[in-house]
Amino acid sequence: MNITLEQAQKAVAAAIEKSKELNVKMNITVVDSGANLVAFSRIDGAWLGSIDISMKKARTARYFNMNSGEIGKLSQPGGSLFGIEHSNGGLISFPGGVLIKKGDEIIGAIGVSGDSVENDHKVAQAGADAVK
Repeated sequence: MNITLEQAQKAVAAAIEKSKELNVKMNITVVDSGANLVAFSRIDGAWLGSIDISMKKARTARYFNMNSGEIGKLSQPGGSLFGIEHSNGGLISFPGGVLIKKGDEIIGAIGVSGDSVENDHKVAQAGADAVK
């Protein structure tokens, strides 16, 4: 099962709304269960460098079926996934990549970048929650 365009747009809209609430400018990426791009939005004035980061956060979450921040915890020196960020053409192992599920099934992921990792995660979680 894959996220639909309608669901992806709903996730992006919710993420934009949360961005406005936090007064931050974000890049928002939604990928399907195969980690393929479904939707993207860049809020006016969001950092250009964060476009790629938002895409990699979404793919990282989907590639490993866990939020990108969880991978970050496991990829610290001495951790079981140390160095993983160098695989798959480059991963992002800090918060802002969140799985999108329908029930227990992963249908995609959302990646957000443009502010602190705490705010990135809040915005991504708002987007993912909109699809449930």
